[in-house]
Amino acid sequence: MDNNRQEEKHIEVRREEKTDSGLVGATFIKYAAYIIIFFGILWFLISYVFPMFS
Repeated sequence: MDNNRQEEKHIEVRREEKTDSGLVGATFIKYAAYIIIFFGILWFLISYVFPMFS
């Protein structure tokens, strides 16, 4: 009897990285709001504040 025989096992490990699409959407909306607010303030300065000094 050959009890010392080694068996080879091929194990395939597959990892799937999951992204939370809700978190990605919330982050996108947050930064889009920051950009809109920034350009709104910039537009206000250019339209109303800078012409006061001319």
